[in-house]
Amino acid sequence: MNDILKLTITELIEKLKTRELRSVDVTKAALERIKERNDSINAYITICEETALKQAEISDQKLDDGEAGMLEGVPLGIKDLFCTKGIKTTAASKMLADFIPPYESTVTQNLLDEGAIFLGKLNMDQFAMGGSGETSAFGDTINPIKEEEKLTAGGSSSGSAAALADFQCFGATGSDTGGSVRQPASFTNTVGFRPTYGRCSRFGMVSFASSLDQAGFMARSVEDTALMFRAASGFDEKDSTSADVAVEAYDEIINDLEVKGLKIGLPKEYFVDGVDQKVKDVINAKVEQFKAAGAEIVEISLPHTKYAVPTYYIVAPAEAAANLSRYDGMRYGLRVEGENLSDTYAKSRSAGFGWEVKRRIMVGNYVLSSGYYDAYYSKAQKVRSLLSLDFEKAFEQVDVIFAPTTPELPFELGGKIDDPIAMYLCDIFTVSSALAGIPCISVPAGFTPEGLPVGLQILGKAFDDAKVLQAAKKAEDMNK
Repeated sequence: MNDILKLTITELIEKLKTRELRSVDVTKAALERIKERNDSINAYITICEETALKQAEISDQKLDDGEAGMLEGVPLGIKDLFCTKGIKTTAASKMLADFIPPYESTVTQNLLDEGAIFLGKLNMDQFAMGGSGETSAFGDTINPIKEEEKLTAGGSSSGSAAALADFQCFGATGSDTGGSVRQPASFTNTVGFRPTYGRCSRFGMVSFASSLDQAGFMARSVEDTALMFRAASGFDEKDSTSADVAVEAYDEIINDLEVKGLKIGLPKEYFVDGVDQKVKDVINAKVEQFKAAGAEIVEISLPHTKYAVPTYYIVAPAEAAANLSRYDGMRYGLRVEGENLSDTYAKSRSAGFGWEVKRRIMVGNYVLSSGYYDAYYSKAQKVRSLLSLDFEKAFEQVDVIFAPTTPELPFELGGKIDDPIAMYLCDIFTVSSALAGIPCISVPAGFTPEGLPVGLQILGKAFDDAKVLQAAKKAEDMNK
């Protein structure tokens, strides 16, 4: 493998600015790596070789002229639910297998404006529904860590995590509805950041659950993740949920946090029986490092945690059912002709959607139906408010919260796919924060004796994204 591909984004940017490296050469090296490895890892659905090389040529000219953007000449991978103008965007579904958007998502446009190069569109769970990368219509993604064991790279941002871990890109976009950048980051020893809801525009992202979906960012270092986040975030009038809050120079203030005196909350509900002991051991060792550096460790309670998974799997499918109703074979998506209008609807949706998407649509329509709305959806929204209140009370006592990202280690592909409840329970430590809309990150915490990675999850108050990134940087530094 070309050693250039092992550089972090910040290291690469420095070498591009000094012209020690040229973007075209870096992009060619990344594309070569993708072509060598994609049959094995299956991280990319679409490879954009011609477009990427043209973008790299433009970046090299800008760098020569001293007109570089924040990410000028840096090759990234884009999760295949961000609409990219003129480039196929499938959401890993047959329903959108031939969709070529006529417009660019705000997040990807912001990255392009800062000079990023798009290598291709990354594999994922279909419509971001799944936790293992196995619901994609384009095949499973393989975790490059212990590749021979055929472990999951997590989901739904499976391709983003695997491409990063296998050095097929320098950074990647993801999306996080209930943990879809954090869990894959934990499983692949990478960094996955979910910003505060509303911090990044959702315009041009293929919708799953509108009150939960948020663009996420993945890289091999916290500083790289902070830089991508800074470049992509900001107010957008095209998104009614976009927050008009100033963007901070997150990458420049990444080291501006003193560990001594930092109050770290450990929720007792996140360290219970059922969490793999090897995961607990790695997380506890990291907590001890912070304690030794002068942090104050405070046991806290998030009492409604036990209701988070059922609440999420009522709210998210309900919103998914509403969002995906547009794909009817008439206005949008795959069309399969039937004997009449109703038959065409049924055949188009049956052929276009995968089994997990169908399951969630059916659940969503059920909980929204007459006679069940109050019993399920309305009650779930009330519990969601209680979950948010748990975090508000906790942050009156502490600065940040530490927890395992996921209760278990990367598992074998096929190991949970026939047991949806077991799969959903993998999200138990990530869905609460998603329902509350607060910023959270998974950062590598260490490895088990068998060499499997464990992610530390750090959570913060709404719009305190900077502190979450800063705490993650301290955790990362302690790994060295």
